[in-house]
Amino acid sequence: MVELFRRLVILFAVVVFGPQFANSQSTNSPWPDSPSHAKEAKGESADSPTNREVSWRSLPKDFIHDQEGIWLLFPAQLAKGHYWLPTLAVVGGTAGLIVADPHAMPYFRSHAGNLDDVNDTFDAPITSAEVILLPASLMIAGYMRHDSYQVGTALLAGEAYADSAVVDLVIKAITRRKRPSDVAPGAPFNDTFFSGGKSPFKGSSFPSGHAAGAFAVATVVATRYHTHRWVPWAVYGFATAVSFSRITSSSHFPSDVFLGAALGYSITRFAVLRPR
Repeated sequence: MVELFRRLVILFAVVVFGPQFANSQSTNSPWPDSPSHAKEAKGESADSPTNREVSWRSLPKDFIHDQEGIWLLFPAQLAKGHYWLPTLAVVGGTAGLIVADPHAMPYFRSHAGNLDDVNDTFDAPITSAEVILLPASLMIAGYMRHDSYQVGTALLAGEAYADSAVVDLVIKAITRRKRPSDVAPGAPFNDTFFSGGKSPFKGSSFPSGHAAGAFAVATVVATRYHTHRWVPWAVYGFATAVSFSRITSSSHFPSDVFLGAALGYSITRFAVLRPR
């Protein structure tokens, strides 16, 4: 618990003071009255993802709009011949990793003892708390700084997390894939689909909800604060570490993590951040 508290405090400090530190390099505005919107949106077109507007009032409607785009508009666009290249890349990459999963997981299981420190550092409850704390910290910092752009970023991160969670749970409920940790020691990692727990909330492995949520939040923050070069590296690095830890802890197969990350990024970039 002490380690969790320490890491959450560090993350909060980075979120609250990081943008201010970066802005201070180019402006002498007082801290409470230096909203980030003008800087972040500078030079961006009106329909740029950076300029996506959101509010507490619009959030429920925006969420429904996102889900309509995911389940109705996207399949319709595929039928018209659009987005086939990225779709095939994700499907092909996932299929290739599914084939490789039975060969990759024995390595992680046999080397689990060497990865105890990594797995303890990125324990599921800890990483879940950190992923959720990032938009929560942005919101608190935004209200402290009177920064509507930062508050909007937090709302978009929450919207992206919720959108990716819905898709993740639907796929989990259909595939019911057994987790690597549920495979008996010495048993092969084959025939794992449609043999896991009946609940998508527990026991279903495909795809990784942690990876989807981490990349959804990271994509919002990286897109909205892309003018600070360190931000995309930091948030995507964190999302990658969270995702990889799901493999080393035998909570997920590599294909689970790959698809989860792809869903988190794609849903956020092309549904949540799409101009309204």
